[in-house]
Amino acid sequence: MTTSPSARRRTILAAVGALTTVAALVPVPTARPAQPEPIELVVSTFNIEYGGHHVSFDATVRAIRRSGADVVGIEEAQTHIPRLARALGWPHISERLQVLSRYPLIDPPGADGRYLLVEVAPGRVVAIVNVHLPSNPYGPFKVKQGWARRDVLALERRLRLPAIRPHLRTAEELLAQGIPVFLVGDFNSPSWRDWTPETVGALPHIRYPVRWPVSLAVERAGFVDSYRAVHPNPGHDPGTTWPAARPELPGWDPGKTAPHDRIDLVYAAGAAVPTDSILVGERGVPVVDVSVRPWPSDHRAVVSTFEVEPGEMPILVAVERRLREVGQPVEVRYHASGTSAERVAVVPAGGDPTMQAVDELSTGGRTDGVLAFATDGWAPGAYEAVLLDDVLERSRIAFWLKEPGTGPVVSTGSPTYGVGEPIEVSWTNAPGRRWDWIGIYRRGRDPRIRWYLLWVYTGSTIEGSATLDRSANGPWPLGPGRYSVYLLTDDGYKALARADFEIVP
Repeated sequence: MTTSPSARRRTILAAVGALTTVAALVPVPTARPAQPEPIELVVSTFNIEYGGHHVSFDATVRAIRRSGADVVGIEEAQTHIPRLARALGWPHISERLQVLSRYPLIDPPGADGRYLLVEVAPGRVVAIVNVHLPSNPYGPFKVKQGWARRDVLALERRLRLPAIRPHLRTAEELLAQGIPVFLVGDFNSPSWRDWTPETVGALPHIRYPVRWPVSLAVERAGFVDSYRAVHPNPGHDPGTTWPAARPELPGWDPGKTAPHDRIDLVYAAGAAVPTDSILVGERGVPVVDVSVRPWPSDHRAVVSTFEVEPGEMPILVAVERRLREVGQPVEVRYHASGTSAERVAVVPAGGDPTMQAVDELSTGGRTDGVLAFATDGWAPGAYEAVLLDDVLERSRIAFWLKEPGTGPVVSTGSPTYGVGEPIEVSWTNAPGRRWDWIGIYRRGRDPRIRWYLLWVYTGSTIEGSATLDRSANGPWPLGPGRYSVYLLTDDGYKALARADFEIVP
């Protein structure tokens, strides 16, 4: 049994807040700074189950604190990331990607809600990708129910493999820049390393070996499964993370029926070597290294320690918040090359910063800083902050302004659709969190107590659109009837906006 390391070397860049979205990363064209000594970084993933408060929010906080983690990818936060950070006293968060950190977080240009940069030392970064793959249908359930292996593999390739591929393409781009990447989350799919000929029968539901496609794809992309790197024998160290034996709650208790498996994972690629990996969970369970009582979630947390050589921070601009009201300041962080001609200009989306600047501020020749733009009198709409060196554009990032007091809006392309006709849904003024989603329900049903029919994520966009058809999650086509489409937030069931439509024969 391992224990959480007690001593952590922390190099925290002060006075930089949690940041959000942007446009394209450009390497800094200055002399490379001296390579710092490798640092120790502790990375965790924790699905806190429906906001982390149904058993005990205090226990959720204690679990993170006792983990010793530096950076935590949270799943099912349901808007509780700021509350967790306040309780922990941690200075840096990303509500958009559900990440808590002791180090500054930057949501960089071109990330599109797929990853964050973590500034672990001045000018030095790693990247974290936090995922929550589709949960249903769940592969190990199908094995337990007697499905043939080929049918289970077909399900994984159809449902979860497409969900992980964009993140692997992102990781490839980051690794090419010399930036180590951590891929964490609730994968809702086991590792092929746990379902081998040697482990058949070790757990009742492992009826045959399975080369689970998501885990194979991740490892083929260059990632190392940190828990299995430290604990290579699944028979001796199964490391199962779901379901955890939390106290029973009204409704479904997964521990009564679910096959136990390791679906919460911390992967690393690039210059990051795992040196330790533990589980934080409930008392009295052999796989748990650090325990908290009562245990607050149906998942255990995975906590892995790495020796990391961080990469160079690219030239960039990033915004503190991607959606603001007219009259509220917009804070823009920059990492520049430090020339006297550098400045940040704000333009309407797609505008030319040399001709259409609404406002601009000089960097003062500094390499790093935060500039605050007053927005009094600006028109609502989409804007971009652009980093310039004289007339040369280095980086740009989008943000939005809305009328004070207005909220999100969702609409359909038509009030009426035929059976099988694709349903066009648009939204504006959304929070832009990675796991905001669109759900279709029977007309007027309360999303908190009724089950959705179709759903799709918004892709972390402030304004956008989606087509719900056979590619959406859920039964297709919907039959004739009256329906409502909701904009819901952060993997939760709080409705932010609603529109009604009808399907006719």
